[in-house]
Amino acid sequence: MQMRVSAVQYHLHTIHSFEEFADQVEHYIKTAEEFGSDFIIFPEFFTTQLMSIGDENGKALTIGQLPDFTEQYRSLFIELAKQYNMHIIGGTHVIRKGDRLYNVAHMFYPDGRVVEQAKLHITPTEVTEWNMSKGDTLEVFETEKGKVAMLTCYDIEFPEIVRMAKAKGADVIFCPSCTDDRHGFHRVRYTSHARAIENQVYVVTTGTVGSLPTVDFMRANFGQAVVITPNDIPFPPKGILVEGEINQDMIVTADLNLELLYQVREKGSVTTWRDRRTDLYPDWETK
Repeated sequence: MQMRVSAVQYHLHTIHSFEEFADQVEHYIKTAEEFGSDFIIFPEFFTTQLMSIGDENGKALTIGQLPDFTEQYRSLFIELAKQYNMHIIGGTHVIRKGDRLYNVAHMFYPDGRVVEQAKLHITPTEVTEWNMSKGDTLEVFETEKGKVAMLTCYDIEFPEIVRMAKAKGADVIFCPSCTDDRHGFHRVRYTSHARAIENQVYVVTTGTVGSLPTVDFMRANFGQAVVITPNDIPFPPKGILVEGEINQDMIVTADLNLELLYQVREKGSVTTWRDRRTDLYPDWETK
């Protein structure tokens, strides 16, 4: 089985209407369609661009107002996924449940279905400045191309949750990300490589670039898209199928050969998934 994936280095800039946001989103999806992609992934928090539209006084919207766009966001991506016959990982969007805010990754299927995965680990800034709440369940999603999981940014820095995703059958981890400096970017990047090696999976991650001068905590962005592989003979030596130019508005595309994952798990130079010592440390298994 093979899937072609595109990852968007989404250019954040001030906009004045939802229509501007929709046009920019469709531009990237049209580009992925031209490359024949099965999946496209947008970054974490890319819908904060909608906050730059502002209120009647020209002041940027607050994070608490971002969920007001949820129905428009969902309707837009449902229609685009159907129109372009593509699986769209719509980055993350902030939704409200009761009196709580959640940072939620969404995947839109070509048949109109939508699935969600709330971010499970919340950074200190998300808690103190935006009052985000943690998700409490991990899901793995079946697609016609294989099983995938969506783990957002900080989530990838925790080996246990990726091990759970692999144990549930995920071969590809989609990791929408948003980092504001080199330190945060490299934390996500280095741990993505570690998770790919530990679990013999693909990791596809991407980030925001550009700036939202009127939106607090979105004024600086440091991002790059990359498709990461295990480090073994069938794959590139550095474990990178493709990567973008740092902080540039662009899209990258690569083919993921799932059969190669099965081969290295069975008889690779190392077999890290098979060789884990569950007699010495706890593990999660499907019951």
